[in-house]
Amino acid sequence: MAEGRALNLTMDFCLRVGELLLSSGAGAADVTSTMQTLAWHFGLRHPEIDVTFTSLSMSYQVSPEESPLMQVRHVKQRDIDYEDLTLVDHLVRDVIADHVDLAEARATLARIVSSGHGTPRWAISLGWGAMCSGVGILLRGDVTVVAIAFVAAVCIDRLQLWMARRRLPFFYQQVAGGAVATLLAAAAAGVGLVENPSLVITANIIMLLAGIGFMGALQDALSGFYITAGARLTEALLATAGIIAGVSGGLTVADVAGVELRRVGMAASTWETLTPVALGAALCAAAFAFSSYAPRRIILPIALIAGLAISISQSISIQGFGRAWPTALAAFFVGVVSYTVSGRLRVPPLVVVVSAVVPMLPGLSIYRGLALMAEGGTATSQGLLAMISAASIATALSAGVILGEYVAQPLRREASRLESRLAGPRLVGPLRYPGRRRRRRSRTFAS
Repeated sequence: MAEGRALNLTMDFCLRVGELLLSSGAGAADVTSTMQTLAWHFGLRHPEIDVTFTSLSMSYQVSPEESPLMQVRHVKQRDIDYEDLTLVDHLVRDVIADHVDLAEARATLARIVSSGHGTPRWAISLGWGAMCSGVGILLRGDVTVVAIAFVAAVCIDRLQLWMARRRLPFFYQQVAGGAVATLLAAAAAGVGLVENPSLVITANIIMLLAGIGFMGALQDALSGFYITAGARLTEALLATAGIIAGVSGGLTVADVAGVELRRVGMAASTWETLTPVALGAALCAAAFAFSSYAPRRIILPIALIAGLAISISQSISIQGFGRAWPTALAAFFVGVVSYTVSGRLRVPPLVVVVSAVVPMLPGLSIYRGLALMAEGGTATSQGLLAMISAASIATALSAGVILGEYVAQPLRREASRLESRLAGPRLVGPLRYPGRRRRRRSRTFAS
């Protein structure tokens, strides 16, 4: 009876850790590796773990003569919470290092999940406003553009929070956010507060794109979890479609009201604009990390990495290399340096890479594509090309970051003990597979 109880508690603990990691945006390979490592540490040899986009299952058979045990957990919500993600990552490391036993680990995990945050919710709304203000600076907008973008972001965050509490699907939240951004920008333009409302809309589009898991989808595809990758990609496309629907509806209302929202073109980058662009990107990335409850110690390094990354991207673009390849190289830089920075500051690399690439999201391409397609005629084909360009930039960001992680985290000998599809860079979870030296001398399930 005691052995069966310990087995059930161990499987439940592994599933709860995997649930929190998956809901925070971790890749399926990272979740599976973490669960396997914890199971091995507590004496479960070779459990069967299956991770999909909405559920996790774990089964274990003590011996061929006995019936296997199986537990399933469903992922009910997906909120970006880097504080809980970091705490769970520390807990996993403490468990593997034998600093806590199973009972202490379960109690700690329960406290992490049930406790709130020290940062008040209104401060998070202001953080989203600061993020969009940084995007406004990045797009070289004036003080009025930055201020309107700040107000629009706060309004969008409060509206989406109200909708989330009423269990409205994420698609409708994105539609509402895109519509609010466009209508507020149009209203500001109608009363003469802002001359170029397109920059305000673009800043808020980047805010709405920040919560979409493009990188997780590509990571799952590269590591062999094609079902989870397809589900993540479907969610990303649906969320992006919500932004497009909301902005398109706002543009239609503005056109009927007689407010002209002029197209924003791809402004040429120059060496003179490099400094404000870097400052805007640093503010944007730092504010996103703050709004996602990232530990305070990592916010300044994230700002520095984001500023350097976009400086690399802009410097290459000035030489006439387009946008996709400079973005990919900048993302590669983020992937390489995030491994070292996150290790020194004891946070998962996922916190660094997602926050640092937010300023490079293709909000400008999406808005330009929508504006061109709204004009109709010959501009429609140009709009479609702009949307394809946005997709290529998003792919370049994800691929560049993951390749940088591959280079920064060379495959270790211990990784050969895992399945081949799990042998890759880790954005969350243990980087080493527990070898013979780190196994527990006393088994949990000893009679």
